Amino acid sequence: MNGFDAVFNRFISTAFRLETLDWYSNEEEDTELELFLADEPLPEYSPRTDPWLKRVADTTAAGKRWQRVHLVSRPLSDYLRLEFIGYEGNVAAGEDVRIADRDADPSLAGLTQDFWLFDANTSHPFVALLHYDRAGCLVTFDTATDQRVVERCRHERDLALAWSVPLAQYAAHRA
Repeated sequence: MNGFDAVFNRFISTAFRLETLDWYSNEEEDTELELFLADEPLPEYSPRTDPWLKRVADTTAAGKRWQRVHLVSRPLSDYLRLEFIGYEGNVAAGEDVRIADRDADPSLAGLTQDFWLFDANTSHPFVALLHYDRAGCLVTFDTATDQRVVERCRHERDLALAWSVPLAQYAAHRA
């Protein structure tokens, strides 16, 4: 998506991602899901092989903080089972990946908008609101600096974080 990557060049200190879908779709992940379901080896996912993880690793080393919470429903979709394997690469690159089970609290049901919240505790926060189609494909995004939008996203971030656990803890509990 043209221009989306540039959003990540703008933030100064923090990037928080809220993921609300049980299934996302793009050509690369769809291929990996086919391999996963066929019990075939997955491609290496590391800063050495993936530009996204290189960005996370490089910016984390420079002092920026990456964090995400993925809201999940049970039973986990095949996509999410694969996603959790991929998240191990994100964690190794320096991202704090957390999981929140929707059943943990009724207030989590209201979290339905995917977003990135950047520089939330600075004087210049901004948000990228992500819009997906029914198949989980990213269609478009909007950036916003409006204080009401930023505050809503801060509130949703705080709620998701309050009910989340680190990926490793979630995986150990689910095993």
